[in-house]
Amino acid sequence: MKIGRNDFCPCGSGLKYKKCCMGKEKEDNHEGLKEQYYRKYKIRLKDPADIQGIKKAGELVLQTLDKVEEIIAPGTLTEDINTLVHDFTVKNGAVPAPLNYSGFPKSVCVSVNEVICHGIPGERSLQDGDIVNVDVTSILNGYYADCSKTFLVGNVDPEAKRLVEVAKTSLFKGIEQIKPGNTVGDIGCGIQTYAEAQGCSVVREMVGHGVGFDFHEPPQIPHFGKKGQGVVLVPGMVFTIEPMINLGKKELNILEDNWTAVTRDGSLSAQFEQTLLVTPDGYESLTPYE
Repeated sequence: MKIGRNDFCPCGSGLKYKKCCMGKEKEDNHEGLKEQYYRKYKIRLKDPADIQGIKKAGELVLQTLDKVEEIIAPGTLTEDINTLVHDFTVKNGAVPAPLNYSGFPKSVCVSVNEVICHGIPGERSLQDGDIVNVDVTSILNGYYADCSKTFLVGNVDPEAKRLVEVAKTSLFKGIEQIKPGNTVGDIGCGIQTYAEAQGCSVVREMVGHGVGFDFHEPPQIPHFGKKGQGVVLVPGMVFTIEPMINLGKKELNILEDNWTAVTRDGSLSAQFEQTLLVTPDGYESLTPYE
């Protein structure tokens, strides 16, 4: 027999169901899923306190990207962006996660034009017409949040602008697929179907990932795939979606620094990223922007 929220609880407490065992059943179900998903996939579902911690880190990441946008202009060095991100992060009591991560030498990834991701800041000067992705990950009170945007530098030609819009829309096509019962494959399919219909390609080697307790956690979130395949989404999962979309072909090369990924054909690449939470009703972005 179905029990309504406002019915008396069948346990005999005299309280309404919503004030009594309904909450406990939800809590027990969450704890059961936590154990099951960690045992099966090594995925660590997040509790409300964890989510608040990641959200606070996300607020700092978004503030950092706003500061970056203020200095994006012809003549800005990618090292200037690194200095700003590092200083602003530390000033706000956080740690830049990329710095010394597996030997990465800087506090932020700055990827210009044909650079797909993991661009190392340095003496490269932004030029009028460039596009540049800035990928910020901060650790605040032990919690990680990860977010990126691709910015236009000065007067950008129409094809480059179109790529950036396709990359941004691709992110949101993936986000639209987040709800309990859907799968990781649904996310990838939504992105791939849209991006390829626009005549662009989706990078295969670089994927989204779980985040929150660590920089990179299970599961991986490919930006291509088939509906219904992969891990089923459940409340408490936190992961990034970060499609890398190329104007040309999807293949890449890694430069001699063992970090910088570039398009093999020299075409432009753009990326947008957010940290997302699966909720009982759908999703919440922990690094929200439109």
